Amino acid sequence: MAKRRLALSVHQPFAELIMLGEKNAEFRSRPTNIRGRVYVYASRTFDEYDREICEEAGLDPDKLPRGVIVGSVEIVDCVKDGKWYAYILENPKRLKRPLKPTEHPQPKFFYPFGR
Repeated sequence: MAKRRLALSVHQPFAELIMLGEKNAEFRSRPTNIRGRVYVYASRTFDEYDREICEEAGLDPDKLPRGVIVGSVEIVDCVKDGKWYAYILENPKRLKRPLKPTEHPQPKFFYPFGR
């Protein structure tokens, strides 16, 4: 994988659902012009809502990696959906081993290994 690739920061269990191909849109308050393959960073943040989603999805929250790059996905479009913007995702690829970023994660996109 290309080290100079952008990463999209996503809470667990949503990062896992993207890797499983079960989540094909990521909803954000702002649009993006970014297209192509980006890393998926499973953020360290995890709250009660995330735990509830794990239960609904049949995922063990204690086994989901956090604070690491778990794989990559292609952003193929961005469409307005009510007050949100849906980043349309395709072709997820899981890394064999998660990677810890060398750069500080940001809430949306960041370069995990520098520019």
